[in-house]
Amino acid sequence: MTDNRAIVTEFARLFYTERDVEAAFAGFVVEDYIQHNPTIADGRDAAVQALVGKFSTPGASFDIQRILVDGDLALIHVKATFPGNPVAAVADIYRLEGGKVVEHWDVLQRMPDEVANEHPMF
Repeated sequence: MTDNRAIVTEFARLFYTERDVEAAFAGFVVEDYIQHNPTIADGRDAAVQALVGKFSTPGASFDIQRILVDGDLALIHVKATFPGNPVAAVADIYRLEGGKVVEHWDVLQRMPDEVANEHPMF
């Protein structure tokens, strides 16, 4: 039986913490990866090409807040910080099959300048 939690945790470490997009995708994502983000084409290579620049931005950080796994679905909640931009909350949803990521959805929300409570988003 495939341990999707262990797979997603290692993928997340490489991708978000180490910011090694190429290694994370080469090791854990299938070539014909289905992408639901409308700004990125389908396929592992297209995702790497679209993401490697963002993840190599000096001063950028991607802090994993939580990882949820339910069967073949995983959600990674990330605090994304880019110099000169507001902090953003990202929810990346992945579907796994046979120990590899085969599909991805994402939701992004920027931190507003003014907040109504002391505990927004994270």
